[in-house]
Amino acid sequence: MRKPLWVVVGGVVALLGLLFTLQGANVIGGSAMSGTTFWAVAGPIIIVIGLAVAAAGARKRGR
Repeated sequence: MRKPLWVVVGGVVALLGLLFTLQGANVIGGSAMSGTTFWAVAGPIIIVIGLAVAAAGARKRGR
């Protein structure tokens, strides 16, 4: 049985991580996060976490 909710949640988290990365790198401006090194570093970590959650949700149960 697949867990589509976890796939969706993981995808949303990964997209938010991408947004944070772009804001931290000052590609997207207009917020307090723009040009901040913390978000440029934290964003890719959040992307990896989101992809891991989505992958876990997409895995088939092994029983």
